[in-house]
Amino acid sequence: MPTKRRNEIFLFFAVIVAVNLAAGFSEGLFSNYFKEVYFTDASQRGLIELPREMPGVLTFLIISALTFLGDITIAIMAQGIAAFGLMVLGLVTPTFGVMLVFLFINSLGVHLYMPLRDSIGMSLSEPDQVGKRMGQFGGISYAVLLVAGLAVFFLFRFEVFSLTSPIKWPFVIAAIFYVVGMLLLIQLRRMTGGIRTKREKIKWIFRKEYKYYYLLAIVFGVQKQVMLVFGPWVLIETLGQRVDVIVMLGIIASTLGMFFMPQLGKWIDRFGVKKLLYADALSFIFVYLCYGTLSHGFNAGTLAKFGLPVIITCALFVIDRLSSQMGIIRVIYLKSIALTPSDVTPTLSLAMMMDHVVSIIVAVSGGLLWVTFGSHYIFYAVAALSLINLAVAILVKDPRKVEVRL
Repeated sequence: MPTKRRNEIFLFFAVIVAVNLAAGFSEGLFSNYFKEVYFTDASQRGLIELPREMPGVLTFLIISALTFLGDITIAIMAQGIAAFGLMVLGLVTPTFGVMLVFLFINSLGVHLYMPLRDSIGMSLSEPDQVGKRMGQFGGISYAVLLVAGLAVFFLFRFEVFSLTSPIKWPFVIAAIFYVVGMLLLIQLRRMTGGIRTKREKIKWIFRKEYKYYYLLAIVFGVQKQVMLVFGPWVLIETLGQRVDVIVMLGIIASTLGMFFMPQLGKWIDRFGVKKLLYADALSFIFVYLCYGTLSHGFNAGTLAKFGLPVIITCALFVIDRLSSQMGIIRVIYLKSIALTPSDVTPTLSLAMMMDHVVSIIVAVSGGLLWVTFGSHYIFYAVAALSLINLAVAILVKDPRKVEVRL
């Protein structure tokens, strides 16, 4: 591998470390933050997802408007935006309405970076090792989340951190790491010269050739919302678990993911996208059927809210986090079927907009469904919807090697 390419990849690994340290000190704490600071119920928790998910709808439009700057430059801006929103939430405890504004700002930065992360990562990867590299990027992400999770766990357990204190230090620290990520991306832009990631103005691209990818993105919007909101809410609302337990489960998921993601990348290169799409579909069906069964038991009083049922619920939380990271299968599937390399970023951004529109609908309707009929109906519905993933796995062709170089 040329030295220049090696240095670029190494620097991108450093970016991944900084950004995931920021995520580790913030993302996993939001549900408890809403509960402990603002005393939200399930329906309010669903409504909070409006400002959190709306940036995902706007991402395509923003990236389209700013595409002349290049992917790395937009990623630099994204880190700055995320840092600003989170720093304010860390330094003050605003009213609920004002909190939603700065939550939106932070979420805007986080969502802007999402499609750019995959696009930049694939553009830096060797043509014949895209799956391997993406797996490595995922693996280091989990390793960093593990370190951050351990730090957060002990700092909360020994009451150094508290979400009810005047300064929310986890959010402040996370904002600082976003700034570090921004500085590292500035250096990466200098090294690449912006050539690899600049492209012509992004236009609306909706091609019939990508129909299965769009469908997978829409279904994932539902699955993601349940994983991020209602899965943890079973532990927080139904079972009364605090920050340290949720963080510890995140640590376990990160530990497993550190080994799982690189292996997943190798499996993609070895077995092809089609077979891995089967695994992706079956994992979601299994997880949400189990979640539904357990939630039904907790709601009906037939399952105890301690002991083995709680342990199984915690295990599902971990498995769900791992299943959600199988999104690299969908990204590499898109790369393998892209008609031109320039289609990848706009299609990733458009798919993100689709999945976030669905996410908003699911967040609001799911919260109402939870308080009106019971949480188990949410999980049963998503398990049934995940059969679409299985149908797509059956229908797609399996391009065994990625030939396109971004």
